[in-house]
Amino acid sequence: MSSLSKIVPRGVGVWLAGAMLLLGSNGLWAQTVSEEGERFERSLEENGQRYELIGSGVFTYMIWTAYAGAYYQAEGETDPQPQRDIPRRLELAYFHDIEADEFAEATTDTLQESLSSSDFRSLESDIDAFNDSYRDVTPGDRYVLSWDGDQLRLVLNGETLYEGGDAELANAMFGIWLGEEPLGDDFRDALLGK
Repeated sequence: MSSLSKIVPRGVGVWLAGAMLLLGSNGLWAQTVSEEGERFERSLEENGQRYELIGSGVFTYMIWTAYAGAYYQAEGETDPQPQRDIPRRLELAYFHDIEADEFAEATTDTLQESLSSSDFRSLESDIDAFNDSYRDVTPGDRYVLSWDGDQLRLVLNGETLYEGGDAELANAMFGIWLGEEPLGDDFRDALLGK
């Protein structure tokens, strides 16, 4: 008889072993969500700001699963407000190679369609500076777009590529995925926990 069976009844031991497999030794499943094999934390801290997960999902372009994503807001801000001046964060994990020029082109095209021409013109130099910061991605890479109430940041795999802008630029950038005319309605709704 094993030492475990001496202190834990037989059925409970099997249940405990199964629970440990599901949770992992550090409760991984309870602390994260998974989208197509990519894990996202339920809560995290970045630059001194605590964030809580609002929603997660997968963006599909035509027949390709392009990336998985998770949207966060400042701790305590549980009502989705992706275009309000509160700290927020969007994390995207890529499944395919995408070149920096493609990101820049898609950003410009999407913002030209979703913003009024005067709003686009007023942000154009900031958008160009933001677009210049993009880098190529390969499968497994992650971009993080965050607004801490002061600055907009774009981070690739932990490296800050862009830091600056204002709330207007942040709202425009978050609007690409979370606004009234996002890249994908289903993806937006998943990120917003709908």
